[in-house]
Amino acid sequence: MPCGFIVLKAGVTRPPNEIEQEIVKLVRDRIGPVAAFKLAITVARLPKTRSGKILRGTMKKIADEQPWSMPATIDDPVILDEIGAALKQHRVRA
Repeated sequence: MPCGFIVLKAGVTRPPNEIEQEIVKLVRDRIGPVAAFKLAITVARLPKTRSGKILRGTMKKIADEQPWSMPATIDDPVILDEIGAALKQHRVRA
């Protein structure tokens, strides 16, 4: 199932689950039901390399429960654990 990760700006006071539902509806309305986008997950930050690139491939492997290795260029390795915990909280992972 396609899912998206959301990082909220500082000072946002709305409940994250409300924003997640709104994002799913927005994608469905703009792209259409063919998008099959049903899950948005709010996280504090995204894993990035030291040069600022988001580690999309590693995030996908974590979500798909595939083997992955810690990228040598990651800025903060703890973020990958946070992504895994967010997925588990949303019952995407066992």
